[in-house]
Amino acid sequence: MVVGGSGKVCVVRLVQVFSAMFASIRARFAPAGSPYRAVRGTFAAGFCVATISLGTAPAIAEATAQETDRVPATAIKTTMPKMPATRRSAAALSRPGPQRRGRLPRIYGEDERRPLVVIDAGHGGVDPGAISPIDGRREKDVTLKIARAIRDELVRAGRVRVALTREDDRFLILRERYGIARRLGGALFISIHCDSVGSGAATGASVYTLSEVASDRESARLAARENKSDIIAGVNLASTNADISSILIDLTQRETMNASAGFARLLGREARDRVPLKPNFHRMASLMVLKAPDMPSVLFETGYISNPADAEFIDSEDGRQRIAESVARAVEIHFARRMANR
Repeated sequence: MVVGGSGKVCVVRLVQVFSAMFASIRARFAPAGSPYRAVRGTFAAGFCVATISLGTAPAIAEATAQETDRVPATAIKTTMPKMPATRRSAAALSRPGPQRRGRLPRIYGEDERRPLVVIDAGHGGVDPGAISPIDGRREKDVTLKIARAIRDELVRAGRVRVALTREDDRFLILRERYGIARRLGGALFISIHCDSVGSGAATGASVYTLSEVASDRESARLAARENKSDIIAGVNLASTNADISSILIDLTQRETMNASAGFARLLGREARDRVPLKPNFHRMASLMVLKAPDMPSVLFETGYISNPADAEFIDSEDGRQRIAESVARAVEIHFARRMANR
């Protein structure tokens, strides 16, 4: 910047041009008495301070002040006018506050040294899940009763602690389900569901573990149906951004997937003599609810709610007890093996 001689004239002319421009703007848009009427003086003040801080001679600053409404340089305020109260209130309301997390569910079991198993009753609230075409039985009700039976059996055995993602008829998005388990410090996550088909006589229980590639066409169909549980009335309730971005987390998830597959095989072995199973019991699919990167997770399809015989079994006291015993036995062996391998 030129700070002497003709520089004085250049600075003054520049201020005059900008002052005229702001005067025109304020006259057109700012109401009478508005603090924004002072914009010309404010701009000039800012310009004076800028020229002085850059080493401009005091004479130039004084001349600039004289050309801007004859305000002395020493009397110029460099602060912007305060926002009206109504504007401040609107701005405060527009700022998002801190996100509040809901209360975590109860943990059953006193010994904190015991591993925590989180049982997730699928669907709930506005999401009924599959509905039986025979009697209108709803998946969300059946899964909650099964989850409670598994909880009671695990608590009775006393080898693990247990929590349910929901203990009543409420809606949880898929990420929230495994998110609750992670926040609780869960060591194993089991999501309980009932399968369904539009037609045919499909029958038997199956278990799913995570894979980015579906093991068969039916697995892909189930993944597409279950992952849509986050979309109610056309509103997508879950973030579409990827949770796993680093190589370290990717490696951790691969180890978790192996542990999940190991538990799935145990569950099949223990349920074989207690629960009707599909011939290909263990399947793989890209199910959102199984995507916790650091916690072994399975989705247990206990039977077909669309099949009358399966529906009667899984919604009976005897059927729930058999399912609960199968899960409890598999859980016990799973953690015994992990302790032995340490």
